[in-house]
Amino acid sequence: MLTLIKNGELFGPEYMGQKDILLVGKQIGFIEDKIDVPANFVEINVIDASGQIVVPGFIDAHVHIIGGGGEGGYKTRTPEIQLTDATLAGITTLIGVIGTDGTTRTMPALLAKARALEEEGISCFVQTGSYQVPVKTLTGKIEDDLILVDKIIGVGEIAIADHRSSQPTAAELAKLASQARNGGLLSGKSGIVNIHVGDSLDHLRVIEEVVETTEIPITQFYPTHINRNPHLFNAGVEYAKKGGYIDFTTSTIQKFLEEGEVKASTAIKMALEKGVEIGQITITSDGQASLPDFDDSGNLRGLNIGTCKSLYDCVVDAILEDGVTIPNALRVVTENPANILKLSTKGQLAVGKDADIIMMKKKTLEMNSVIAMGQIMVKDGQAVVKGTFER
Repeated sequence: MLTLIKNGELFGPEYMGQKDILLVGKQIGFIEDKIDVPANFVEINVIDASGQIVVPGFIDAHVHIIGGGGEGGYKTRTPEIQLTDATLAGITTLIGVIGTDGTTRTMPALLAKARALEEEGISCFVQTGSYQVPVKTLTGKIEDDLILVDKIIGVGEIAIADHRSSQPTAAELAKLASQARNGGLLSGKSGIVNIHVGDSLDHLRVIEEVVETTEIPITQFYPTHINRNPHLFNAGVEYAKKGGYIDFTTSTIQKFLEEGEVKASTAIKMALEKGVEIGQITITSDGQASLPDFDDSGNLRGLNIGTCKSLYDCVVDAILEDGVTIPNALRVVTENPANILKLSTKGQLAVGKDADIIMMKKKTLEMNSVIAMGQIMVKDGQAVVKGTFER
């Protein structure tokens, strides 16, 4: 099937002006100022995108696709993601991770869920491991996971500066990072090490020690939750100025914001104002994760759940409320994660890239349609393709 998107204003994520896009199967075949349909040609789906901006599908690089949580006992284990949790948030590519619970949440289950989501219509990759060090892999070895399993692109989320982490030393972190790096080099993947950063004043110290004392580059690490409090945000800004990547988490609750968490959309603006290069910044939802509220002694006081929808809301807020330019607000959730994770066919509107596209109303940025790998998943704001067990 051919799909022609006409009269849209393209941001790819850079501004491209009004152009037409012809989708050929699962890829973008042509982008031209005007593409006409032959009069006798009937096997083509034409979409009029007048009054809309057309942008790349979002990449959510940190999602608990098989659920997370459990810090309050078995009943607080969060549920698996459903297809429309992603598509109704404009997400066409997911990266699945395991968090605190590396015992009942397993790599075989994570990989199976990733394949299920792909069968349902979106792209999905995973990281090997969880909070714990040593890393609990699929094959028994980080390098083997990366080299032999197509969907495994890195390691994580490894926890640091958190009372729930296994308190990895710089030597332990360096060892697993070197394994991830070698596995990535040999497989053509990113081999990135996704790092969960907690509330501790240790901040990113253990990563910085690895970078200072070994040959492992700072770009081997991908720390997230950098906006969880002002002191970590400031440490993250300095880390990014040294060349590191920083990721802001969009899922939150009002209580966390009142206690000092930096709203993700505002964090983008502030980081740019403080001199961080746009290419060093991403946002992720932490979807399906628990949002635990601990007291100073580490006792659980309450629990909420992260949502993928927060990612889309953050992009809109960054543009409409925080004054971030449209290209920059898009880069942190399209081009940047694609570059960091070496997803070469993702993150841009360009000929030969995957046909992952969002159409948004120009004035309000309200979602209109979502296309994943050439298939219409959302139309007029409603899911037209649902997951196997969704009604």
